[in-house]
Amino acid sequence: MQCRHCRAPLTLTFVDLGSAPPSNAYLTAADLKKPELWYPLRVLVCSECRLVQTEDYAGANEIFTDSYAYFSSYSTSWLDHAQKYVTAVVDRFGLNASSLVVELAANDGYLLQYVQARGIPCIGVEPTASTANAARAKGIEIIEKFFGVQLAEEMLGQRRRADLIAANNVLAHVPDINDFVSGVALLLEHNGVATFEFPHLLNLVANNQFDTIYHEHYSYLSLSAVALIFERNGLAVFDVEEIPTHGGSLRVYAQRSASPRPRTAAVDKLLERERSVGVLTDAYYAGFQSRTDRVKNDFLRFLVDAKRDGKKVAGYGAAAKGNTLMNYAGVRPDLMPYVVDKSPAKQGKFLPGSRIPIVDEARIRSERPDYVVVLPWNIWDEVTTDLGYVRDWGGRCVRAVPELQVS
Repeated sequence: MQCRHCRAPLTLTFVDLGSAPPSNAYLTAADLKKPELWYPLRVLVCSECRLVQTEDYAGANEIFTDSYAYFSSYSTSWLDHAQKYVTAVVDRFGLNASSLVVELAANDGYLLQYVQARGIPCIGVEPTASTANAARAKGIEIIEKFFGVQLAEEMLGQRRRADLIAANNVLAHVPDINDFVSGVALLLEHNGVATFEFPHLLNLVANNQFDTIYHEHYSYLSLSAVALIFERNGLAVFDVEEIPTHGGSLRVYAQRSASPRPRTAAVDKLLERERSVGVLTDAYYAGFQSRTDRVKNDFLRFLVDAKRDGKKVAGYGAAAKGNTLMNYAGVRPDLMPYVVDKSPAKQGKFLPGSRIPIVDEARIRSERPDYVVVLPWNIWDEVTTDLGYVRDWGGRCVRAVPELQVS
């Protein structure tokens, strides 16, 4: 395989998680009578540009289908994050009724609803029909296509350039990262700004966040790799912030290469930190496999012991990261009979691979489990607050990543 950015041959393995179906390919009852398509889940490192990336097996059209079931608006903390982001960028860059905001991967309108409420024209790009229709129900204009140079050219032919492009939690999801970034550079106004949010590779490595690896995440990003990819595709990084979402993310601010904003000291400081911890060396990526295996084994041992001791276990949050964990650990309904999720789009379906049923929260109240395993650990505080009532019968919350915690 060649690097999806620089085309150098890939020979360095970061982690091998065996195989799994696409993490958001939730099953219906009818699907249980059919075979599932599993793909190898192996991550490689480019020794030239240092882009960490999945080995190519599943195409975007196989992952982001019409029945895609991830809806951003079901997390209150994520909505709060989106609203604060809109306030910050509107104030910082003076956006108003004469501006145009374009969001790439607009999902169900979770973010653009706040742009729209400020009276700022906006357009969302969202390729999955299920979430695109949810955004349209909020009155948001949606282009239901994958984004790249071709779509950017189409949009330029119909509308003016974007003053702000929000590409939050999408850069890791694109198989052709060069085409995507080049499209952003093309669509931006001369003085426009594009923001990108993505989980920071340093946190993935430091905190054993292997469950954030799944097929729809094609890339695992450091600022060092992103700055190089941007530079080669017409963008320049001018600022960066570290934010707490998804276990520790970066918000990168970029502009067209010829734009005048100076680069902040924060960019150079973070690039130097990445260099000092070894991101640009092969040695940095060694040892992650063994730490991943330890987390998986501790989690599996906990579930086996709970079953042996006659304890009742439930899961909470039918999240993609949870599916990576469950399939790598080989968990099935005998160890976790059900998983609760707030989203009606997931309820009544089954987790891919493990085929564990997804139910509504009433099941926890009626069955009173001894342990509730919180699979989306990135919203641990939100979920454990919501689940405070399990303590009424002595129940406890559990998470597996970055290490087993029972509280």
